[in-house]
Amino acid sequence: MLLQLGGPASLDEVQPFLESMFRDPDLLRVPIPRRLRDWLAARFAAHRAKHVRDLYATIGGGSPIGRITALQASMLEDAVRSRLSARVVVAMRYGGSGTAEAVEAVKNAGCSRLVLLPLYPQYSAATTGSSLREWKTCATRAEMDLPTGIVRSYATHPGYIAAVAQRLREGLRALPEDPTPHVVFSAHGLPQKYVRQGDPYQSQIERTVALVGNVCGLSEPTALCYQSRVGPQRWLRPSLEDTIRKLAAEGAKSILVVPVSFVSDHLETLSEIDIEARQLAIASGVRYFATMPGLNGSMAFIEALADLALGADPANAGGPTA
Repeated sequence: MLLQLGGPASLDEVQPFLESMFRDPDLLRVPIPRRLRDWLAARFAAHRAKHVRDLYATIGGGSPIGRITALQASMLEDAVRSRLSARVVVAMRYGGSGTAEAVEAVKNAGCSRLVLLPLYPQYSAATTGSSLREWKTCATRAEMDLPTGIVRSYATHPGYIAAVAQRLREGLRALPEDPTPHVVFSAHGLPQKYVRQGDPYQSQIERTVALVGNVCGLSEPTALCYQSRVGPQRWLRPSLEDTIRKLAAEGAKSILVVPVSFVSDHLETLSEIDIEARQLAIASGVRYFATMPGLNGSMAFIEALADLALGADPANAGGPTA
């Protein structure tokens, strides 16, 4: 079972998608009654919908995450079927094929055991934690109880690191020859209070970046930043925008942005990085700008997922991975 965030497939789905996100107590940790949360979610979604629809319009009118995740699921199913009889099903946390539908698909398939494999390499309560909680809720409601292996994170898995490193090298080749291109690792942001409360996301991001840098033997200047801030809370810093401005002010002429916490292209990579950050960089004096290609259908990434899934199969001697 691949657990993914989801995204609106069309402009008409943007507002319901946002409302579903804002309703999630793991995403917005505000201790308020359910009815008030639902009301606020509807208000926030209505307030942001036009702006977000405009952003999706710049990348074709919807998110490609559903199509890309379906491709990854198909490739993964082919990869694991060489070892055992298996199906791969997708559960989108918000929008698309939701978790309740995924539970029904597992029941109808007559599966004897299950592996939950999030498409979030680094663990956070706001992503992996939310998807796992929703899975438990829906599975309990459907009275489904199967032996289950859970992959909670794979921030340092050698196969995942190798897949990112491979894409990073491809990204560097897309830049004109430059003796000192700047490599900027950009991860999805997270409110700082999550980290203060023990969320391991930031430390796992930092470990991923260090390992990818080692595998690539990066001699270029590197930086780590965070993107996609929403709301007035204090988020992890520095931001992608501040990082680009700083590098430009220091004379950087060539920048490659590596979307390190994402396993597929979607709004954050196609619009926020490849359009908005690119425009900021060029306006700030950067001459060459590139975005690392998403993992998407990377065979190296699929092989890493297959290794994780087989290792977490509760029928294997090793049992579930943590």
